[in-house]
Amino acid sequence: MENTQIVILDFGSQYTQLLSRRVREIGVFSEVLDFTTTAIDLKKYKNLKGIVLSGGPSSVYAQDAYSIDIEIFNLNIPILGVCYGMQLITELHNGKVELADNQEFGKAILNIDFKEDKLFKNINDKKQVWMSHADHLIKMPEGFIKTAHTDACIAAISNEEKKLYGIQFHAEVTHSQEGTQIIKNFVYDICQAKKDWSMEIFIEQKVKEIKEIVKDEQVILGLSGGVDSSVAAALISKAIGKQLTCIFVDTGLLRKDEAKKVMDSYTTLFDMNIKLVDASYTFYLALEGVNDPEQKRKIIGKEFVEVFNHQAKEMHNAKFLAQGTIYPDVIESSVKGHSSKMIKSHHNVGGLPKDLKFELLEPLRTLFKDEVRKVGKELGLDQKIVNRHPFPGPGLGVRIINEVTKEKADILREVDDIFITKLLDWNLYDKVSQAFATILPVKTVGVMGDNRTYDYVVALRSVNTIDFMTATSSHLPWEFLDEVTNEIINKVNGVNRVVYDITSKPPGTIEWE
Repeated sequence: MENTQIVILDFGSQYTQLLSRRVREIGVFSEVLDFTTTAIDLKKYKNLKGIVLSGGPSSVYAQDAYSIDIEIFNLNIPILGVCYGMQLITELHNGKVELADNQEFGKAILNIDFKEDKLFKNINDKKQVWMSHADHLIKMPEGFIKTAHTDACIAAISNEEKKLYGIQFHAEVTHSQEGTQIIKNFVYDICQAKKDWSMEIFIEQKVKEIKEIVKDEQVILGLSGGVDSSVAAALISKAIGKQLTCIFVDTGLLRKDEAKKVMDSYTTLFDMNIKLVDASYTFYLALEGVNDPEQKRKIIGKEFVEVFNHQAKEMHNAKFLAQGTIYPDVIESSVKGHSSKMIKSHHNVGGLPKDLKFELLEPLRTLFKDEVRKVGKELGLDQKIVNRHPFPGPGLGVRIINEVTKEKADILREVDDIFITKLLDWNLYDKVSQAFATILPVKTVGVMGDNRTYDYVVALRSVNTIDFMTATSSHLPWEFLDEVTNEIINKVNGVNRVVYDITSKPPGTIEWE
């Protein structure tokens, strides 16, 4: 709280934490608070320089619309409203918002009407911005001017005397060209904030915090081999050393030879306690007959905890369970606040049982994927670990659509191995952000060697993203996809059709389940 310069008041947007991340990315510490935060609460922030009102799924004219303490406008602190936040500023200053005939979802072109506006300093006209709104302004708020528009709506407003600004688009989303510059203009030029945030500072603060929380207790960490759990392990190990024991659970839902690779590499790279537990039989048994992805995630989360409970007893009752939870997990599970809407639960967030016997230790919970990688680099982790594509905690359990069986898992392991190996062979692996395969719950007719086949369909997916909150499909070479498909069909028994997923996020998610 002492060094918080920018506060984001959350109205339930899936992009809220992305706003905070963008501010931290330019070197200023920010914090997300619920929209019910009062002016009195904000006065406790002695170094507060600016306030951002986030977007949200509601309409400001609805009977139960979310609002804010009106006294916040009397704090003489600059305020930026984004999407819903701009509409709320409008309604609270005698303007009017209503349902739009021409709703905007996706890319739009920004036309700047008042280039002298501080928010648009060094911003070029006719740039692409990202829209996601069904409502629009039909009457300007008192004392404000229109500073930008698109073909469909008033896109920006300002009252420089009161230091109030609003944008209808989402500058925090990477699809908004020069969105970061707009945020810089608000944070530095309008709010006069000072640089005070870096990954070095984060590490220093977290190591101190972990020591104070854990004291002399023992910690178990669920190590998956992915970048998140690896960075969490390295960070916690830096703080408490041998008080940490990493448990690598073979769920039967891992990639090909994953258990051996992880144990070989981690025992070589790290001076920490690492233990392998083979629990594949119990995971398959628990998932038998289950189709619903939410139920699968909760079952997988519960089975993980059962393993950790058993291991804790062997370790004289370890008090803490550490996880590599990062903020996209939290946002999509939406366990915070009544203003959030759930996309999907994650096995390590919404999937955990209510009677958890551990205290959770999640040092990366407020970081996005690229920030986690930066922390890993600062801690000296091997580049192969830091740059590894994400692999979900539930593993192949959420890449086998509908019921999970060992047969499907074995097929998918081989398909995934071919896809990833080919990406490495073609020097494409580091050019995409995440690549994987899924197996669909359908079979199709095929012809192989003049014989009829009736086998599974697998889907390949590869995306490019910075923050994993939005993503676009990778434009992989056709020759590459052709080669991958031929090898899968020829080498993997049980598959006779391969498709490539080109859906962006949104509207899709990166994983299928």
